[in-house]
Amino acid sequence: MDDNAFFRRTVLIVDDEPINREILGTMIGGDYEILYAGDGAEAMRMIGDYGMTLSLILLDLLMPVMDGYQVLQKLGEDETLKHIPVIVLTSEKSAEVRSLAMGAVDFIPKPYDMPEIIMARVRRIIQLAENAAIIKSMENDELTGLYSGKFFFEYANRIEQYDAGRAMDAIAINISNFHLINDLYGRATGDEVLRSLADNLMTEFGSGIGVVCRETADHFFLYVGHRDDHAQVLERIITRMRRTEGIKNLHIRMGVYPNVDHDVPMEARFVRARHACNAICGNLVQNMAVYDEEMHRKEIFSQRLIEDFEDALSQGQFVVHYQPKYSILGEKPELVGAEALVRWQHPEFGLLAPGAFVPLLETYSLISKLDRYVWNKAAGHMREWKDRWGSCLPISVNVSRIDMHDADFKDSLLAIVRDNGITPQDCVLEITESAYAGYAAHLVEIVTELRQQGFRVEMDDFGSGYSSLNMLAELPLDGIKMDMRLISSITTSDKARQVVKLVIGMAKLLELPIIAEGVEDKAQYDLLKHLDCDVIQGFYFAKPMPPEELVKLLHKGE
Repeated sequence: MDDNAFFRRTVLIVDDEPINREILGTMIGGDYEILYAGDGAEAMRMIGDYGMTLSLILLDLLMPVMDGYQVLQKLGEDETLKHIPVIVLTSEKSAEVRSLAMGAVDFIPKPYDMPEIIMARVRRIIQLAENAAIIKSMENDELTGLYSGKFFFEYANRIEQYDAGRAMDAIAINISNFHLINDLYGRATGDEVLRSLADNLMTEFGSGIGVVCRETADHFFLYVGHRDDHAQVLERIITRMRRTEGIKNLHIRMGVYPNVDHDVPMEARFVRARHACNAICGNLVQNMAVYDEEMHRKEIFSQRLIEDFEDALSQGQFVVHYQPKYSILGEKPELVGAEALVRWQHPEFGLLAPGAFVPLLETYSLISKLDRYVWNKAAGHMREWKDRWGSCLPISVNVSRIDMHDADFKDSLLAIVRDNGITPQDCVLEITESAYAGYAAHLVEIVTELRQQGFRVEMDDFGSGYSSLNMLAELPLDGIKMDMRLISSITTSDKARQVVKLVIGMAKLLELPIIAEGVEDKAQYDLLKHLDCDVIQGFYFAKPMPPEELVKLLHKGE
């Protein structure tokens, strides 16, 4: 496409010979707007007036008042004007080298006897300059002036290319809870914090071998020569920024992949650095984590689980166990239900507990697939028990926060119930307290609809977050399940005992059954019974068991 398809660029011709100005103007004036100056001083005045609207300067070197070399020097001293491309007009070969060294991008020899070549050079230089300006605008982050993420990797790979084998560190840096800085102090302060962090990173790392970028938002990458004092450097940065920015609780965390393996692709090195940084997310005591062999082993293990997940579902490697629930209100404990808990029978790693894979599946947004698998398995077992004995034990299943935001969530549950020939009344849905935080109105709406369909809904892990009291006031529930961490110390801590007593008292006032999980010994059981807890679940009565073991327990109960 022609350079002038959208608008005509402006070219300044600087020459003290009128005939030379006229010749050049005639050659290129058909495609460009032409300005003329008879010496360097007049040229500088016009450059000051037109600035970056000039696409090119054609500059004679030998002129009165101010020569071309002086013009090149003044342009080179101005951070903005030095980006205007200059083609020098000369008949002296020796002048070409000097002018190119001072910032000129090309030369046109005198006399001007080849119009096609002159026009081709003008077009090429303008196009190259405009392309370079576009690239430059993308190369640097507008807010901080650091490299953008895309160009950062380009320069990091260039270091690798020209200085192969140098000991290097890949670093990921993140400001903890940066969104709260924007919320509490305003976006202008948030931007200033980012600029300050960028300046501090350049102060500490800018003088050595390496590059620094603002990758996204409040995430920064550094690829720098290996050093052993990163923790001390980070402490200096945090101390300075807390003082200069006036944010006492500013917390910055750093993940370091030290002395990188040069056989690992560049992007993968920063995946490792970010993995280390994320490992201390939420930890306000530890500022820095190092990617080491143990972390690498865990990362490989996690990656294997993610890669194996779909096959594990299709091959039925996930097994559902049941942990009984006992009412302790009467003379003797009575089996009143069970919770469906999933285990992964991995062909290589053996039987994996939920803690090894559930948080991972939540991170990768795969938990909904597993939840539906467990719901189907539990519903199938309940159907089997109904067919054999005419009734089934109420089974609790877990519902994740991700499930609650699935548009097909309610329909999926109803379809599973219908397809397995059971009723919603046979099911108890356990929703974690954390699902309430930030999504209160949506959760209230969903829970209300589920209860209208006949499902019972309990709040799991009650007391683990900060929304408990608001949740009790707004959310329609059929029961409250106390977080097991509240139970673990009730026999050794008076404060824990008082908190559990208070929670049970609130539940009684609201006429909601209260369930305690994680009950492991008789002392905990006796205390909970004394405090009038309704239902308990834990190793004291039974560990999670396969469905056939639960059937034996039911027969024993009968």
